[in-house]
Amino acid sequence: MSEFRIALGRPVAAAAAAVVLSLTASGCVTVHGELEVVPTTTRAQAARALDTFVTAYNKADRTYDRAADAKYVTGALGAIDAAKLKAGHVVSPQGNPKHKPLELTDSHITVPKKAGWPRWFVTDSANNRIPGSRWVMVFTRDSVDEPWAVSYLTVFRGDTFPALKQDADGWGEAVAADAKGLAMRPGELSATYTRYLKGGGTGFADGAYTSEWRAARKKNASRPGLTTQFIDEPLTGGDYAPVALRTEDGGALVFFAMRRYEKQTAFAGSDLPPIGPSVKALMSGDAKQSATYGFVSNQTALVPAAGAGSRGGVEVLNRVEGITTAEGS
Repeated sequence: MSEFRIALGRPVAAAAAAVVLSLTASGCVTVHGELEVVPTTTRAQAARALDTFVTAYNKADRTYDRAADAKYVTGALGAIDAAKLKAGHVVSPQGNPKHKPLELTDSHITVPKKAGWPRWFVTDSANNRIPGSRWVMVFTRDSVDEPWAVSYLTVFRGDTFPALKQDADGWGEAVAADAKGLAMRPGELSATYTRYLKGGGTGFADGAYTSEWRAARKKNASRPGLTTQFIDEPLTGGDYAPVALRTEDGGALVFFAMRRYEKQTAFAGSDLPPIGPSVKALMSGDAKQSATYGFVSNQTALVPAAGAGSRGGVEVLNRVEGITTAEGS
């Protein structure tokens, strides 16, 4: 399991006519019609989209210019990235003095077959940011006129990325949001997870992002001179919609998003924890007695097939998050 936080300082998405496929000179596949189950893109186009993203991401990270990669990130990653770049520009208007170009190597691409829009695919790559880890990203778009944009980014340590099901031609299998036959439907995961974080219950396996996180939050809710309140909200609409792939064992690997808030209130005569310059760059108001931080995160979860209860429930494997809002009073 792994957690990767994009740090901003402390504290800290009619019946169709006949389907016609046409290959363009660029190798892109254009689909006219919405009902045919086909690969969401070609492998060559997916590889080009990955290269385009890395180029745009590096330019944005180097310059702190949101316009440099705005077209190529969306959903949860888009919200996290926008806040990071906004804060970076305020703190260092001349650009990122610690910029190190992102390099992705040994990239594997899983293109699922599905009908309709949005279309998406998944990449997992070795990287020069966290040695021994794999950056796993979901690329999505809503029409052929849009560029591919990354909606989810998660990080897997070592060889922990689950084995995905592929057909005889090497295409992956998309799992619908309302799919049956699983311990939990992908479209219900974000809401069920946020309810679990608040009240506990069954359905999730114990781990760093379930039982251990709930225990840590309970412990941190009241400390000498400080109280912390937690509010969790599902994110499921539009570019925050969950994405799921069938795993070899019949379960599903699900990417899903959530928003959460942490409100810290200091007792009279006590101080709030130090607030870093990057977070202050996002803050409205003056944090004299309280500070509320808004986070957007994306998680991956391994959902077993219905009846396959040996894992003890849905496993939340990792989380990438960033502070997107801050308010003081």
